Amino acid sequence: MAHPTLGRRALLTAAVAAPAAGALAGPAASPAHASGNGGRFDRESPRFTIGVLPDTQYLFDEDRSDPDPVRQTFRFLTGGERESRNIAFMTHLGDVTEHGTQEELALASDTFRQLDGRLPYSVLAGNHDVSGADDQRGDSAYLKAFGPSRYARMSTFRGASPDGYNSHHVIEAGGRRWLVLALDWRVSDQGLRWAQSVIDANRTLPAILTTHDLAWADDTGAAALSQHGQRLWDAFIKRNDQIFLTLNGHYWPSGRTVLKNDAGHDVHVHITNYQDRYYGGAGMVRLYAFDLVRNVIDVETISPWLLERDPDERTPLEAEHLELTGPVDRFSIEIDFDERFAGFAPRTPPPARPARAVMPRGTVAYWRFDAEGLAGAAGTDGAIVPAGTVARDLTGGGNDLTMELLHASAPETLTWSAEHHEGQPAHASLRFDGGKSPDRGAVLRSGPNAPVNSMTFTSGYTIEAFIKLPEPFEGDHAWMGILSWEGRSGDAGKSSGWSPDEPTCSLNLSPERFLQFVVYPTDRDADPTSWSHALPVGRWTHVAVVNDSRRTIMYVDGSKIARNPSQRSKGISTLGRPFAIGGTQFALTYGQGFYGWIGDVRIVSRALRPKEFLRPYA
Repeated sequence: MAHPTLGRRALLTAAVAAPAAGALAGPAASPAHASGNGGRFDRESPRFTIGVLPDTQYLFDEDRSDPDPVRQTFRFLTGGERESRNIAFMTHLGDVTEHGTQEELALASDTFRQLDGRLPYSVLAGNHDVSGADDQRGDSAYLKAFGPSRYARMSTFRGASPDGYNSHHVIEAGGRRWLVLALDWRVSDQGLRWAQSVIDANRTLPAILTTHDLAWADDTGAAALSQHGQRLWDAFIKRNDQIFLTLNGHYWPSGRTVLKNDAGHDVHVHITNYQDRYYGGAGMVRLYAFDLVRNVIDVETISPWLLERDPDERTPLEAEHLELTGPVDRFSIEIDFDERFAGFAPRTPPPARPARAVMPRGTVAYWRFDAEGLAGAAGTDGAIVPAGTVARDLTGGGNDLTMELLHASAPETLTWSAEHHEGQPAHASLRFDGGKSPDRGAVLRSGPNAPVNSMTFTSGYTIEAFIKLPEPFEGDHAWMGILSWEGRSGDAGKSSGWSPDEPTCSLNLSPERFLQFVVYPTDRDADPTSWSHALPVGRWTHVAVVNDSRRTIMYVDGSKIARNPSQRSKGISTLGRPFAIGGTQFALTYGQGFYGWIGDVRIVSRALRPKEFLRPYA
């Protein structure tokens, strides 16, 4: 239808004067299943894609039909791209055909068989597919081709309205379930009552509403509700907070807007239609790539049919329509999925795990700051942790830590917090308020005879910690220490490093918020150092340093960082001096202390794989 109207030594030099981070509902599902055509789909991956195919009517138009572009789109969706993009579903937005004749619909039906058994999908009627005022029109050639029986064998199909023109699917993707409503282009009051019953029966599922006529856009891509769309909005969409995204065709050009529903939440309203473009849209498909880690949906629009052509043989028009990159065809929308869905599907965070469940073979020390690990100081958010408080080594290995205030620090420099990384075994942390000018902080130190003081870890080690940096990140905290072994590297006979007053092992934060892990190994005079990227503020980070007695690798949130040294490194040249959390010594003296939160800390005397970390990663 037409338009309606830096190096470590150089870095450290600057610090000489002040040395010093909805669970899947319903029955359990297997992580992946084969598509039957070379592509696989992973239900548990936090990244998945939904394909959106709008008005194909000019490709199914009497004796002017050419379904090849649509066939190529279907090959794209069901082939290798299904696995690489993790394509979960495809929805067609109506106007499958130009005239809705039996012949056109038969050709369309045969073309769509390419998806059957390979990729679940939904189709809804547009005004060119049917005649009659609304979904009470009765039987039709469209209903015979794309009625409920079409989807009966699909694992996603959950039923249709009595008239057959409205249907709903439930997609299992991203570790949760999603409802897709496919509504007739003129849904009746009866149809809306059916749709409401579907919503009511699936109250915990985020919903995507697809229909043919809902919103139109001007030439700038700014969208507004159509007359029928306003009816749908007022009677149904805005009343149901589950609906967070609507998709429609019918009008061109494409466009988008964001509306507020009755709960005060965003509903993203998108129009996609390319029938006015070259070759009736050339089978263009809109790809909605959900990323539940980044809390974003990345949208792109491509023609697989044109992309398949030999680049040397493409005409200028074909090259122009390979991919649309304007602001209404290629964009990202930010959605905090947990927050947006909290009103109807509050996410249940993982429960705390007892210490005994997270102490694998070789665990030499494990400290946590809940009631299990922090003697008499846990339980009230913001409560002062007094000097002398003991953090127990839950392995029973005798590596208990005792809290000490640095310099003239006030008692509130260390407080207890209920904040924690979601994947952290203990649901607790310590809030450190260390800083410079004047130096202040708090440290937890092992006793003079603790075994960890002298362990050299020549068979390998894994050191883990959960940390969080405050937002805003205020003040000068350059080179603050997170954890370390006390002592001078010079006393260990090491001369390779920046200074002989530097400790033999420490994890610190640079002025740019880069993690720095520096270690003086037992087998050579060297100081191999790992550097991370800049850590975010206001967000928990899991850090793991893994050594296999040959080299050291740092992981941040389960991902190996780039700047790990290739230099060989075996063990840690400890000097029998205390291990500390919350600071790093220089010349046997603490300057500033850590600024932020520290959660669970664990040391294991062997190299662990990411899936064995305190927060396991695949």
